Amino acid sequence: MTSFQKTFGQLKTELQKSIVGYDELLADVLVAVFAGGHILLEGVPGLGKTFLVRTLSQVIGLEPGRVQCTPDLMPADILGTHIVNENEHGRRMMYFEKGPVFKNLLLVDEINRATPKTQAALLEVMQERNVTTGGERHPLPEPFFVLATQNPMEMEGTYPLPEAQLDRFMFKIKVPFPDLDSLVEISRRTTGFDEAKLESVLSGADLIQLQHELAETPVADPVARYASRLVLGTHPEQPDALPEVKRFVAYGSSPRGLQALIRGARVWAAVHGATAVSTGDVRALAHVALRHRVILNFEGEAQQVKVDDIITKLLDQVKTPAQEAA
Repeated sequence: MTSFQKTFGQLKTELQKSIVGYDELLADVLVAVFAGGHILLEGVPGLGKTFLVRTLSQVIGLEPGRVQCTPDLMPADILGTHIVNENEHGRRMMYFEKGPVFKNLLLVDEINRATPKTQAALLEVMQERNVTTGGERHPLPEPFFVLATQNPMEMEGTYPLPEAQLDRFMFKIKVPFPDLDSLVEISRRTTGFDEAKLESVLSGADLIQLQHELAETPVADPVARYASRLVLGTHPEQPDALPEVKRFVAYGSSPRGLQALIRGARVWAAVHGATAVSTGDVRALAHVALRHRVILNFEGEAQQVKVDDIITKLLDQVKTPAQEAA
């Protein structure tokens, strides 16, 4: 996996030519890409979330599509629609005009500004990578990713994503505000007329091949059981659940959370030169894989409990195989 480590490093270096800071965020995004998962980026406007997606499409060599969500956006604006057109014989026929979803890398900007009806149009797209319309199924290109951005729910004019929609994102990554040094560097790089010249490191075919190779990274049973215990620990009905989970959590993570942990841990292990997945790889991705799958109850929302704090306590309490053997 030495060649993969080199490729991963090159991708990160190219991204950092245009994006200042965000070292951990870029690593999480690339892990999700190599694991074949969709990504939800959350942060206030103006932090470069949209720019990150555009830059990512350049360095991986994928064809980007973009949807700007607004309350009047309709499903057909994303998926496409049937139109009447004349064929070569002059007869009128119905044709399917493909929407922006038929690209390798779809940016859904400010997804929580779209209405629930339009948000639901992405459910089949993200899970099955198909569009069904007019009784016909249209497969999406491979590889296919959705990178969605959303504003914090405290901001006006937003519609919260339903649990089923959130669950289809592999990772939810929070975009923090830059620190002082990063702000100074941003001012140096972005206030002139010259843009960084980016090189394409991968092609879509290369990416698919690497995804297949990474999916074969072995996961020992004790590691899989540890990841499963973490997921079960988010459920308040479990007899050994943490007091905080029982008190503040309404619903825990679905099995997709476990899939995200294992798939992401395989890539994380390869990034660090390991030949098999360890519990450390699972722990490194627990927050981004589970934070959007743990749903607080009314008391948790009223007391503004942070899901990340609950996951941190869970990581402290659930014993690793090594700790159990000691």
